[in-house]
Amino acid sequence: MAVDYLVIVVYLAGMLAMGWWGMRRARSKSEFLVAGRRLGPAMYSGTMAAIVLGGASTIGGVGLGYQYGLSGAWMVFTIGLGLLALSVFFSARIARLKVYTVSEMLDLRYGGRAGVISGVVMWAYTLMLAVTSTIAYATIFDVLFDMNRTLAIVLGGSIVVAYSTLGGMWSITLTDMVQFVVKTIGVLLLLLPIAVVKAGGFSEMKAQLPTEYFDPLGIGGETIFTYVLIYTFGMLIGQDIWQRVFTARSDTTAKWGGTVAGTYCLAYALAGAVIGTAAKVLYPKLGSPDDAFATIVKEELPVGVRGLVLAAALAAVMSTSSGALMACATVANNDIWSRLRGIGKAPAENAEHADDHDEVKGNRVFILIMGLAVICTAIAIDNVVEALTVAYNLLVGGLLVPILGGLVWKRGTVHGALASVVVGGLAVVGLMATYGILANEPVYYGLLASLAAYLVVSFATPATDAAVLAAWRERLAGRAPEPESELASEPAATPR
Repeated sequence: MAVDYLVIVVYLAGMLAMGWWGMRRARSKSEFLVAGRRLGPAMYSGTMAAIVLGGASTIGGVGLGYQYGLSGAWMVFTIGLGLLALSVFFSARIARLKVYTVSEMLDLRYGGRAGVISGVVMWAYTLMLAVTSTIAYATIFDVLFDMNRTLAIVLGGSIVVAYSTLGGMWSITLTDMVQFVVKTIGVLLLLLPIAVVKAGGFSEMKAQLPTEYFDPLGIGGETIFTYVLIYTFGMLIGQDIWQRVFTARSDTTAKWGGTVAGTYCLAYALAGAVIGTAAKVLYPKLGSPDDAFATIVKEELPVGVRGLVLAAALAAVMSTSSGALMACATVANNDIWSRLRGIGKAPAENAEHADDHDEVKGNRVFILIMGLAVICTAIAIDNVVEALTVAYNLLVGGLLVPILGGLVWKRGTVHGALASVVVGGLAVVGLMATYGILANEPVYYGLLASLAAYLVVSFATPATDAAVLAAWRERLAGRAPEPESELASEPAATPR
């Protein structure tokens, strides 16, 4: 295992080194939070794919393949579909808004103070998303070093908090690009073919397993529908995803770069299911489906390759964890704290008056605070699936309707948006308490309640002011001037 240990140690050291390098670039709020909005197609595609394909997509995706066969790909497949839908239909408009958070978009669209309430819901989602990724460190470090769960979470979480705090989005972008390459090599180019060969090829896999393992719909229609509702729609509105869209150099980069990343996710989904199916042939009696990934890596891969594949799993976890942590801290600082401490304007309106050094320092402090909260919560929570379900139920039930409604329906009002967030959020929480966290009913009925509240209250209240809608259309079209603080942070030679 010495070679495997060396691979992992070099990888982790590289992550910290990139954090230090990123610190030298992140000298303004724009650089720190959205990498100066300067990512080109290749880097944008790689980092977007890295953030959406985390530990749940890698370890969990293989586990679903072990349990259900090829239809186990549906969870990750719906994530890819969501990213494709976001990229094709919405990302260009989102990129042109030149904001930092989803709540700022709601303020621009509705002309009201929806920021704090929507910010609290988005903060809860990003916090739980970061927690689920951090919990996954325990699985990987247990395979590597037979490490205590708490120590594994503290070690992995501390590394992510360190490089995220140092360089912000620049550090996360650089590390995610490395993580994308490592995942591609480790999972797609090494583990996938080796697992299939070790299992005797597809003909032997079909001979050894029941026919339902090769049924594309074997996991069940209701489960697939729930995945679409939670993950596909969740991809459309998550702060962690939007914050990556904000890093794109142009709306064209956001659209086509995201389309490439979404297509990559579809291939990754199928690969995970095939690896899990092969693991079922090799190890038919594992205690838990989630053990499939670690078992096949530990038992079937040669020295060195095993270290690289485990580094790929670690890369998947770290990319999602760092992205969710950055989103959580951004929302906490910009959408909640800045408003609650008595600033009379929304963050986007104050951009030109902010001191860059203070802005960067403040966001660093919030990343550190949120990082410590994530690590402590991850230590206290055991069930990854329940934490992830709570996160997406809150996101979809509380924020899907007012966000998409604001983008496609001009009659929606600020009162309708607020009612939608409150009613949908409370309905989801109440239904989870009644039916159970893992039940499908909370997100189904919560979403319907949110939609009903949005429509009824919007029609019952005065339409959004024409001047607000006119300014909104100017921003969507990319004709509104950029905040002065962002223009000041751009090098003079940078083409616009």
